[in-house]
Amino acid sequence: MIVKADLRILFIGASKFGFKVLDKISKTKNTNLVGIISAPQNFRISYSKQKVRNFLFHNFESFSKEKKIPFALLKNKMDDDDLFSFAKESKPDIIIVAGWYHMITKKWRDLAHCYGLHASLLPKYSGGAPLVWAMINNEKETGISFFEMDSGVDTGKIVSQKKVEIASNETIQTLYVKIENLALKIISETLPMFYEGKVTFKDQDHSKRTTYPQRNPSDGKIDWNKKSEFIERFIRAQTKPYPGAFTIVKGKEIRIWKAKISREKFEDTSPGKLVIRNESIYFTTKDGSIEVLEHEAGI
Repeated sequence: MIVKADLRILFIGASKFGFKVLDKISKTKNTNLVGIISAPQNFRISYSKQKVRNFLFHNFESFSKEKKIPFALLKNKMDDDDLFSFAKESKPDIIIVAGWYHMITKKWRDLAHCYGLHASLLPKYSGGAPLVWAMINNEKETGISFFEMDSGVDTGKIVSQKKVEIASNETIQTLYVKIENLALKIISETLPMFYEGKVTFKDQDHSKRTTYPQRNPSDGKIDWNKKSEFIERFIRAQTKPYPGAFTIVKGKEIRIWKAKISREKFEDTSPGKLVIRNESIYFTTKDGSIEVLEHEAGI
């Protein structure tokens, strides 16, 4: 009897989400992790002149040592010769990318079919920070897409998608947990299909594509000219573990991690007015005020 060899997988990732995906792959029947590629917590990327910080960073090296899986760290660019040589030597059947912030170029896709997990219902919310943008835009649902990478930004054929509701009190942290759980289900369901040669693909409807840019910490500045409902949601969309929404008071930056819409009335209703009443902290907005429930830095 001839037994088919295990599916050889090269994994690329650098976040806590990516690590959960990697761990799930390692526990899936008929898979063989032949290499892990990761990146440092502070790294260079095309949209920033300065190094950016991965706030969801996870160190993969200890896992690779424990499991005796070859490991390589990105130092400059994806197409550096030493990094690509590492990938080539691993002889992968497929490459899986999760929690990664660099384009997978053609030479990698020519080496093996590359598949990525993107936290949206593609073709909607292609690009950066899809969950944050979905919350800011008051979407009622989102999801996760497992797709084959091509030359575009999140434009490849879909292998699998799963939807999830965005609750009215959702934070980026609770939504992220929902997405992680769906991603792990997708991995469990699809890897056996790859092994058995039964994977199916669905083209994206590019006429329905929406694309959003990456976000950086400065994008969290609160515009008090917005309505209270928007601002409260804006805060939930960027709370921990992300850098947080913030405002400036007398030259001092205040991070607001949690807030609620307030019914308090104030004499000065100009947007952005700080009011402290009965030891509670409020900011006035376009149509009322919000109460700050959790913040960082003194007021």
